[in-house]
Amino acid sequence: MFVLFEEDGAFKAGTVLADNDSSLQVETSHGKRVKLKSSHVLLQFREPAPGELLERAAADAEELDTGFLWEVCGDGEFGFQDFAAEYHGHAPNAVEAAAVLLRLHSAPIYFHRKGRGRFRKAPAEILQAALAGLEKKRQQAEAIERMRSELVAGRLPTELAGMLPQLLYRPDRNRIETKAFEAACVDAGLSAPRLLLKCGALASSYDFHYHRFLFEYFEDGVAFPPFEPPHEPAELPRADVAAFSIDDATTTEIDDAFSVTPRAGGGWRIGIHIAAPALGFARGSALDAIARRRLSTVYMPGNKITMLPDAVVEAFTLAAGRDCPAVSLYLDVTAALAIVGHESRVERVPIVANLRHHDIEPLFNDQVLHEQADGPDFQWKRELKLLWDLATVLEAGRGKAEDNRNQVDFNFYVDWQTETADGAGYVTISQRRRGSPLDKLVAEMMILANATWGKLLDEAGIPGLYRAQSGGKVRMTTVAAPHDGLGVDCYAWSSSPLRRYVDMVNQWQIISVLRGEPPAFAPKSADLMAALRDFELTYAAYADFQRQMERYWCLRWLRQQPGIAVDGKVLRDNLVRLETIPLLLKVPSLPVLLPGTRVRLTIEDSDVLDVDVRARYVETLAEPTPEEAADAALES
Repeated sequence: MFVLFEEDGAFKAGTVLADNDSSLQVETSHGKRVKLKSSHVLLQFREPAPGELLERAAADAEELDTGFLWEVCGDGEFGFQDFAAEYHGHAPNAVEAAAVLLRLHSAPIYFHRKGRGRFRKAPAEILQAALAGLEKKRQQAEAIERMRSELVAGRLPTELAGMLPQLLYRPDRNRIETKAFEAACVDAGLSAPRLLLKCGALASSYDFHYHRFLFEYFEDGVAFPPFEPPHEPAELPRADVAAFSIDDATTTEIDDAFSVTPRAGGGWRIGIHIAAPALGFARGSALDAIARRRLSTVYMPGNKITMLPDAVVEAFTLAAGRDCPAVSLYLDVTAALAIVGHESRVERVPIVANLRHHDIEPLFNDQVLHEQADGPDFQWKRELKLLWDLATVLEAGRGKAEDNRNQVDFNFYVDWQTETADGAGYVTISQRRRGSPLDKLVAEMMILANATWGKLLDEAGIPGLYRAQSGGKVRMTTVAAPHDGLGVDCYAWSSSPLRRYVDMVNQWQIISVLRGEPPAFAPKSADLMAALRDFELTYAAYADFQRQMERYWCLRWLRQQPGIAVDGKVLRDNLVRLETIPLLLKVPSLPVLLPGTRVRLTIEDSDVLDVDVRARYVETLAEPTPEEAADAALES
């Protein structure tokens, strides 16, 4: 006697070795012995052999039309043997019965299981819904395969054209486009950005990094929403000064300018003038919402995303040849450079010049100031010399001697009209020593203005946004607190309102004090605290992105000069800082050397998508002095 039974979801047949009424000892066609409950037996038969039964039944089941079986089946519950008898018109043999069982079991959409060997046909509406679902899955599978094939062949399917950011930065794995894209990445052996570069969907590696940042922080794009133009500040007095700004060549958001006017009886009246966009729109306006959402201008080599629309920047930037709305701090300075008084005003300031570093620094630098008493003559020389002398006094008064004179700043310039192997953009990186006379001049004037206006708010009982430092930790706060690093009693960012929302907030508060008006943010304002928290997080993220893009453009600079040897200084272990560009890299082949040792490296490989570089040690150029070793250890 042979039996057909179900085990672990599969049908099996075997030979009965012993029948104990309630259970059977069965040997399957593969030689395995099992103990089987009698109630689990689906069919008893004497021929054909167990292995042959399943083979023939499977072949016959393929010939059965599932749809026809569903049509001729009754609506009630039934056993497969009864249905096989009805279908064949006679008592079915073992193969015929098993074939019907296999077909019913393989079509759960058409027939719902109700027990061992028992079924019920699916209701028509449920069947139609299930069939529609199957058809949809079939079509999706075909679409996935088609898109996968196109991607592997280097073509971008039209369905993917509008969803590249989602595919790259936040893939939704429930979408068929994502399934096709990830399958293509596996089959092509390429990462997501490399596959899109191959397909021409990404213009360059720069697009990958830039759009990743936009996707996270500017998901709606960098275009500004509609806004009412800022209103023209009315009835502002015109200052009787000739002000000039000092900025980098690429600066368009000119926030600050200076003026020097002789005082009757000796000494000078020195003006620090800050652009005043806060006069052009109020808190709660559409422009405020824009600035509140962006919180800061985003800087990166070769590009920037401004906090305020270009039209607003143009209206309030301190451009030469215009009388610009400004908040001014005037210092009454004696001939001995002692500040004997100060005054703040809201006014229009005539801007007569926009000085640029690259024009002025060759004429006004440490060498000229310290080694050439007279030096070359040029317009603004006397004003700059006076401001620098005052800055030196202010720096000493804060008790903060210069500690960055050996440090170097790097300027990146990207020529987007030039194509390279990595796409558009030829980068030039230049060096500029930090702490130049122009740097000191501007920095000290801004520290003084921010400290003075911070104290003004504090004394008036008006909240502001302050930078504070104690115990080496810098934090932001809404109450005046000392900044130990700068050596001032309080420090409220107020000097860059075109570029930072914090400065804009403080400017509203300062103007309210100077005009005797209610402040934009009242004491204990929850909105002010929320702006502080959001600014800290966002400003840090923007700064991190800027550092990442500077590293990216350093790699682009290296790739513009294949095979170049570069010099650097060991900071610790195998970490080296290059001299010509601001790049830190690990050099596994570096021998054990003292911090500060100068070495020569050769660049073996770089990856602008992963922003990684591989360098090899070539030779040691110079051993460090004890001072250089100590400085390098501190830098690391």
